[in-house]
Amino acid sequence: MSILPFLKGESVALTSELNIQLIQKPDLQDIITMLDNPKVAEYLFFAPAPAEMYEGYFGPMIENTQQAIADQSYPDNIIGIIRDNSGRYMGMAAITSVMFMEGNYEIGYQLSEHAWKQGIATAACQFFTKIAFDVLGAHKVCADCYATNVGSYRTLENNGYEREGVQKSYYKLDNDFDDRLHYGMTRQQYLQK
Repeated sequence: MSILPFLKGESVALTSELNIQLIQKPDLQDIITMLDNPKVAEYLFFAPAPAEMYEGYFGPMIENTQQAIADQSYPDNIIGIIRDNSGRYMGMAAITSVMFMEGNYEIGYQLSEHAWKQGIATAACQFFTKIAFDVLGAHKVCADCYATNVGSYRTLENNGYEREGVQKSYYKLDNDFDDRLHYGMTRQQYLQK
């Protein structure tokens, strides 16, 4: 894995068919299109939403990423954009620090519908888990997902994350509620994998 070139802003291979690069301004439209898909938004509490909301949310992160590349430092939120070898947008993944909890990070990933069930989330989760522990010196990495989002929690389990808890009826759905699953991995667990 070419983690250090990735963190310097270069496009690197995630797999033999996929590349990953730090988020850039031109990626925003692909992100908005993905999040506007009702099937993608089904398991995202923040989607769908107006484009202005996404621009307001991702805009400062994109600026911070560009400044971090210029300063030869790491962005506050390390967001990778995944594309296939022809340049087609496949999704994104990220590792973000937990505010006020030094050494604690959260991992997340969202894929376009055409990218599902291809092992892309598993590869991205592995890549960002490695960044968290091997580069950022994480003590703990956490994630959460809807209980009905089988693909998401299997991705975490396939990467060695353990289910640490459940919040019952946390997410409001159109006609019901869904549980929120909590997953985590400590540095010790990572080193024992």
